[in-house]
Amino acid sequence: MQSILADTYSVHFNEEAYSKLNAHLEKANYSKIFILVDENTHQHCLPSFMAQIFDDYDFEIIEIEEGEVNKTIETCTQVWHVLSELDADRKSVMINLGGGVITDLGGFVASTFKRGIDFINVPTTLLSMVDASVGGKTGVDLGSLKNQVGVINQPKMVLIISSFLTTLEERQLNSGFAEMLKHGLIRDKKYWNELNLVSDFNNLDEFIYDSVVIKNDVVLQDPTEQNLRKILNYGHTLGHAIESYFLESDKHKALLHGEAIAVGMVLEAYLSNRLTNLSETFLNDIKNTFIKRYGKVLFTEDDISNILTYLKFDKKNSHGNINFVLLNTIGKCQIDVTISENLLKESFAYYKV
Repeated sequence: MQSILADTYSVHFNEEAYSKLNAHLEKANYSKIFILVDENTHQHCLPSFMAQIFDDYDFEIIEIEEGEVNKTIETCTQVWHVLSELDADRKSVMINLGGGVITDLGGFVASTFKRGIDFINVPTTLLSMVDASVGGKTGVDLGSLKNQVGVINQPKMVLIISSFLTTLEERQLNSGFAEMLKHGLIRDKKYWNELNLVSDFNNLDEFIYDSVVIKNDVVLQDPTEQNLRKILNYGHTLGHAIESYFLESDKHKALLHGEAIAVGMVLEAYLSNRLTNLSETFLNDIKNTFIKRYGKVLFTEDDISNILTYLKFDKKNSHGNINFVLLNTIGKCQIDVTISENLLKESFAYYKV
């Protein structure tokens, strides 16, 4: 697969990824190479990754606990301390080997340690391959509030190695697939239709590539999310609120990111039908697609009330307004749409039926 040129770096795939990594490490002459992993990627991904690095470098492995619950400033502090204790300097590099938690947190740690050291992202989940691989967003959660602290800073390179997907459970693959479906909804009706024909998660390489191309095209036109890049948040305004609520709630099992975003995309499709002329046909197509693949999440009235309170923390908000991305049709969006609370509640009623 041909590498994809992003902002100031490239996304490389499979064997080419290892080749580019080896060439970069040889040329960069880093003082130390740190590899950030969680316990899962330490066991299932690190051995095969290390086997593809040719020369004998000075590696240090830093392991954190897995899961969104550990994507916090407290974890960052622990990693910063480890870097200091292991004599990291500004000529060190951090390789983030893992899912979105690892690449988001690791990128933030690297971007802020000694005012910034190089980092390389090696996403190992489907979600991180199609989402965190492009755009330079780094950061952590603030309590249960998603991605409230962070910076936009670009890696030196991103390596997508699809063999890592064999280490994932189907639920994790489905979570990533939701972001791919989103890419079709916001930019490419043909891609949306092709994804609807996918019955298993074998041979996803071409679809992963297409998703990275779609996201990269958007980000290149609007790197700092002033305008067009906001469309990547379709489904995320309500989806992040749902994810945050379920993460904090004692009554519910936490949802994976893609599971929450799948709900958000159905809710925001309903809002699109009401406000931005999304047709009834496309609305039903979107709802049926996500319900068939992800099932339904059950919400009580109390749940909905609590979820709506989380909307005030959404990063797209400005001047006291909660701003939504809605669909005009499949492949075309409208940004910065404000919505009444009554209509938000209607969207949940539609989802329940």
